[in-house]
Amino acid sequence: MTTTTEHRPVLAVIGAGPAGLAAALAAAAHGVRVVLIDSAAEAGGQFYRQPARGLGARRPQALHHQWRTWERLRAGLDDQLAADRVTHLSDRHVWCVERESDGSTAGGFIVHALLGPLQEESVAVRAEAVLLATGGYEKVLPFPGWTLPGVVTAGGAQALLKGGLALPGRTAVVAGTGPLLLPVATGLAAAGAQVVALVESADPRSFVRRSKAWAAAPAKLAEGAGFAAQLLCHGISVMVRHAVLEAHGTERLESVGVVALDAAGRPVPGTERRLPCDTLAVGHGLLPHTDLAEGLGCRLDGPNVRVDDEQRTDVPGVWAAGETTGIGGAALSLAEGHIAGRSAAARLTGAVPDPREWAPASRARTRLRAFFAALDDAYAAAPVRWTEQVTDETVVCRCEEVTAGTVREAVGALGAGDLRTVKLLTRAGMGWCQGRMCEAGVAGVAGCAFVPARRLLARPVPLGVLAAPTEPTTPQ
Repeated sequence: MTTTTEHRPVLAVIGAGPAGLAAALAAAAHGVRVVLIDSAAEAGGQFYRQPARGLGARRPQALHHQWRTWERLRAGLDDQLAADRVTHLSDRHVWCVERESDGSTAGGFIVHALLGPLQEESVAVRAEAVLLATGGYEKVLPFPGWTLPGVVTAGGAQALLKGGLALPGRTAVVAGTGPLLLPVATGLAAAGAQVVALVESADPRSFVRRSKAWAAAPAKLAEGAGFAAQLLCHGISVMVRHAVLEAHGTERLESVGVVALDAAGRPVPGTERRLPCDTLAVGHGLLPHTDLAEGLGCRLDGPNVRVDDEQRTDVPGVWAAGETTGIGGAALSLAEGHIAGRSAAARLTGAVPDPREWAPASRARTRLRAFFAALDDAYAAAPVRWTEQVTDETVVCRCEEVTAGTVREAVGALGAGDLRTVKLLTRAGMGWCQGRMCEAGVAGVAGCAFVPARRLLARPVPLGVLAAPTEPTTPQ
């Protein structure tokens, strides 16, 4: 006598941050086998980044807010893992997703990932559908001195604190623009660093003019008030409509030069100040990770992956949720992930999706999208003419050591009129990161439109991996 096991359709969720976790839990609870694939050793993403287990953190919640939400997500994941509805593949760096059948919409997908910290061998997973929750990455803009040791991105400082329980330095300046600066500044201060100042280029009046948008999202308003209270409690000076002119130091960072900005975004003469510090955490917002989506042929709306009301892309069998569809924080990612997971489960199991079943998440999505659209407008309302402060000697592409002067020569003397031509003439963006760190900065210095390059592979892959394709496995 033989027994048969009912086949459950497989959904590959790429990314285990808030969107990926919410999607995995929603899909697994509604009859779908989920393979959750993530590059980190622990689930949580950047927002809920967990300290390494070997560090023995006693109170990791001290480094986070919305910790109760994380505990619910973690408990839900543990339950689904125990029930064998979810397989969590950690330390897998996805470099490509391909259709199993020659472009046919009827076939499934194969997810290719590099294994472990060395990333010298590949694994492959077969799935009927894919849900992209690949998050975002930081927008990096160059300035004189930004390559000095001690200058880090705002997200990098936060990751070091959350994941390594380590401070990047003892005396810090947090600068740039965007809401990420608030948790970074307060987190560093709470961990024992002296935060000299939070230098924000935006104009507070831009936020006052959008008061109706803030009233529509009281939870986010309360969150902002909480950060303001923490800044006051830690005695952190807040310098609005200011920007970093230059990082100073010989062997490493010693001080930061900041200046007030006028209404046109230009430095105001006579307002320059030097702030002594050994760390500068600088950030200028986030950009969505779209490499995998573009490799699959998904259409974009500007920098974001385009999705419908069910979080479906225009490629059959592919959903997207979270920052890859537009930067909007953890709460929005959770709502989008839940909708995407429910939609994918319904369509994979042959059911008719009923939007009424995820109506609360849909309402939250609408409200939070409107809130973050207004927030983006407020931060963008104050122009910053940062390219005028970038000297010709400033390195703008660190991988290939290309200076701003070389980029300007390619435009002025050689006639480069777009980012791709600048890349071909200067090698800016041809290094290890393939432009992920420098594209926005190079485009700004060149005066070109910032159009992220479409990459065949989402990350560098050893030639040996490409030469020896891995046989895909099908989760049971």
